[in-house]
Amino acid sequence: MSWAYVFPGQGSQAVGMGKELAAAFPEAREIFGEVDHALKQNLSRLMFEGPDDELTLTENAQPALMAVSMAVVAVLQKQGNISIRNTARYVAGHSLGEYSALAAAGSLTLSDAARLLKTRGQAMQKAVPVGEGAMAALLGLDLDQAQEVAGEAATNGEVCAAANDNAPGQVVVSGHRAAIERAIGLAKAKGAKRAIMLPVSAPFHCALMKPAADVMAEALAVTKILSPAVPVIANVTASTVVDPDEIRRLLVEQVTALVRWRESVHLMKEAGVDTLIELGAGKVLSGLAKRIDGDLTGISLQTPQDIEAFAKRT
Repeated sequence: MSWAYVFPGQGSQAVGMGKELAAAFPEAREIFGEVDHALKQNLSRLMFEGPDDELTLTENAQPALMAVSMAVVAVLQKQGNISIRNTARYVAGHSLGEYSALAAAGSLTLSDAARLLKTRGQAMQKAVPVGEGAMAALLGLDLDQAQEVAGEAATNGEVCAAANDNAPGQVVVSGHRAAIERAIGLAKAKGAKRAIMLPVSAPFHCALMKPAADVMAEALAVTKILSPAVPVIANVTASTVVDPDEIRRLLVEQVTALVRWRESVHLMKEAGVDTLIELGAGKVLSGLAKRIDGDLTGISLQTPQDIEAFAKRT
């Protein structure tokens, strides 16, 4: 097997995530404790016990998802003697998951990743008043078609743009609510199988997030970033990045830019990767793997049982 490790983004959170890991492994408890300390917040209790509406808040969901991913990384290394730097061809993460990938590759410290994601979540939430923005999934259209729809929907000076190119026939658009509503109608007229509003609190990865990008530029400017031990594939370019200054620039740009996930996975496949191992909550990215390329295998590691089974087969 030739592996790449991938890290989930927002939407994969669920109350109870990480709880089994914390109960079973001291190294997982250590990760959660360090994140709690860095944020001066009992985030782990919120992850384990809820309530769901509080965990779903962007400023909580983003560092929480990173914490679970990093707990899995720590358990893999301690219990399975499987280290990221020795076994991965690449690491990549979807949106906030890029911070998890950078932390796993040693480019960011755990505490810095947690603080940056807390700041990122707060800034993204504040960038657009609640109710003014929206996102929708256009199913059955490719990226070019979705961008054409977005262009037609962006009238009256409103923003509508492709935000996530997740897989063939699965593109998410983001922008002003009225423009997104128009995009849904236009997509159906162009043959989309389905076009549905997403239950999100802000229009991520579009120009409306510019105030959040400015906040992240300031935060990242004073954060130490090292060259990663494993090549990281950046969302913005769907290409590898190892230079710390370039990583910093792309993380700022990522707030407003298209997440090129489909292209990122193709890059890994063309470089010889045959297995994407998703570390952390949910199974979104491992599920997308086969939709993007039928020859890829996707594996999700989020529970002690998952990790034990994976360690035995390697």
